[in-house]
Amino acid sequence: MPKFIVEREIPGAGRMSAADLQGVSRKSCSVLRDLGPVVQWVESFVTDDKIYCVYIAPSADLIRKHAELGGFPANRISEVKSIIDPATA
Repeated sequence: MPKFIVEREIPGAGRMSAADLQGVSRKSCSVLRDLGPVVQWVESFVTDDKIYCVYIAPSADLIRKHAELGGFPANRISEVKSIIDPATA
């Protein structure tokens, strides 16, 4: 199943409180439950003004639907073609 990186532009994301991040996470999980098990949220990385999320899904369209239903942006969705790490060397 394809893996995707989702870039979400959210001004001030890095200043969100733990409670705010928990709320966003809960909303995301709620939408994922409604979509069914075909879309899996792996993890997210919060930076100053963006959140980068890793998803496993059959298509980018399902990730767009997740964002639409959740009310959060999906400014860029990129399919992962390969994964490298220090062991690749």
